[in-house]
Amino acid sequence: MAIRCLFSARKNLNCVGRLQLFLSNDCSAVIGLYSTAAKQWGTGDDCHGDDTTDDSSHAGTNVRLLEMRASKLEEQVRELTERYKRVLADSDNVRRRTQKFVQDAKIFGIQSFCRDLVEVADLLKQTTGNLQGEEVQRLAQVKDRLQGVFTKHGLEKMSPVGAKYDPYQHEIVCHTPAEGEEPGTVAVVKQDGYKLHGRTIRHAQVGIAVMTQEQD
Repeated sequence: MAIRCLFSARKNLNCVGRLQLFLSNDCSAVIGLYSTAAKQWGTGDDCHGDDTTDDSSHAGTNVRLLEMRASKLEEQVRELTERYKRVLADSDNVRRRTQKFVQDAKIFGIQSFCRDLVEVADLLKQTTGNLQGEEVQRLAQVKDRLQGVFTKHGLEKMSPVGAKYDPYQHEIVCHTPAEGEEPGTVAVVKQDGYKLHGRTIRHAQVGIAVMTQEQD
């Protein structure tokens, strides 16, 4: 029994020795494979390093190209923005001028008609001095009614007596001695002047007060 146990133990020792030898050989093989792979990896790293340098140079070139394109695009955007602003300003000016033209056309479209009406007013004024009684009252009513129409449409008669001479409103037809009036002012009105919404449509014919030699 003891012999069998001894024989079995020796057999197991032999197996262990073989296993150790096998493991030792396998480890050496693994270490060798690892060393070879490490060398190959190192060589591969060196090659990959060259590729990285090329890629970096390539990327730098692409970045510069993109920056140049971006700069050109920004310049184009600025130019287009300036053009847009100019066009917008021009269109706004055209719109305002058009609106002003339309408004003036509405306001002053009756200008010629108003000139004809003021001549009718002149006739009524001249006729008043030749009438008496009820006819004068009736004519006064017509004149008042006509004056109401004038006011409704923005037509007003000037009252220049005593005012300074204005070439845009007055037409000098005579000169009169300055008797109590300041020289250069309107002393007398020969024909009434009229404005339509502040614009003169007929100048008032006036006499201007002047200083005479006797007054000097």
